[in-house]
Amino acid sequence: MTRLLPILLAAVLLIGGGAYYMSQNSGSVPGVSIAEAQSADAEVEVELAPDMVLGDADAPVTVIEYASFTCPHCANFHETVFKELKKNYIDTGKIKFVLREVYFDRFGLWAGMIARCGGETRYFGLADKIYTDQKEWIGDGDPGQILNNLRKIGRTAGMTDEQLDACLQDEAMAQSMVAAYQQNATADEINATPSFVIDGTTYSNMSYDEFAKLIDEKLAE
Repeated sequence: MTRLLPILLAAVLLIGGGAYYMSQNSGSVPGVSIAEAQSADAEVEVELAPDMVLGDADAPVTVIEYASFTCPHCANFHETVFKELKKNYIDTGKIKFVLREVYFDRFGLWAGMIARCGGETRYFGLADKIYTDQKEWIGDGDPGQILNNLRKIGRTAGMTDEQLDACLQDEAMAQSMVAAYQQNATADEINATPSFVIDGTTYSNMSYDEFAKLIDEKLAE
């Protein structure tokens, strides 16, 4: 269980306003400290959303990625580095890969809710589609059109509009996702996306060659 500040949730939920600023964001991660959360007057306890994991649970190296679905650098990582990483290290049982979502804005949260709507077995396929089509589903930043575009992505995984709408209106799921982001990103001192925690050490974005060299070194330890 963790404590979630209602003001943080209000900042990213579909209810209320908020300007679209993905094109201006510099990759810095918003959030509050554990101390701030514990000292707040109005707090609610929520269950943390589970990690989304790909690969062998007993792999010798664990890689945790912190990424936002509205971050262009994250989309580029998944289009380039991640594909090679999956083929050479995840699928071969060398690393366990964990994707933890960061929420710059409500659109990133909506995308995460759509990805999780398909369950654990569909999550990474939907996440890949969300990153691949990032520019298209974001479009000009109109909230209504973004929701429609995300529903289209969800339908490619066989989900109905009714199922997708139920996920997007699931306040408990949204709270648990924001709570997990708040606690994990604070604990790992994440301040940019994409960032990676590899066997307990945090690293910034890197090329595939740099990633492979680092993992090979850890596998040799």
